[in-house]
Amino acid sequence: MHELRPATAADLPALRRLMARAIDALQSSYLSADQVAASRLVMGLDTQLIADGTYFVVETGDRIAGCGGWSRRATLYGGDHSAGLREPRLLDPASEAARVRAMYTDPDHVRRGIGRAILSACEAAAAVEGFRRAELMATLAGEPLYSAAGYAEIERIVDESGPVGVPLIRMGKALA
Repeated sequence: MHELRPATAADLPALRRLMARAIDALQSSYLSADQVAASRLVMGLDTQLIADGTYFVVETGDRIAGCGGWSRRATLYGGDHSAGLREPRLLDPASEAARVRAMYTDPDHVRRGIGRAILSACEAAAAVEGFRRAELMATLAGEPLYSAAGYAEIERIVDESGPVGVPLIRMGKALA
């Protein structure tokens, strides 16, 4: 049984471990070893999401099987360590898209509906706050989930902030 709940500061160590495992295991089919290493520089935990109460975890038994959130802030992607990517400005729900952020599933729990459950919770919460659209920056590994959930490609980029470029896809969706 999966239980979705808001993440807390007490979850931080487990979230960091889950994210590291997910980046290493799930990206390796899509990226070179150097790109996986470089992706750690632009991916990861943004603790502002936990402080804002917009970050969720899914627990299976006593273990966090997945995590992800949404934001009313302008930052599109990146973790606490990604200083150049952070933009704390609050978004205008009437004219700007909410951000879906930092979605990770434990490699032992993929393809069990965990990512979809978190994504649905994010979209519903953003819609309640008046957002009509959501955007996210997908990894190549995440693109199939987001496409299946109705997200469409806006643009493909290569993040060049690390020693090698990391391909990413900006995607968007209208919220019901």
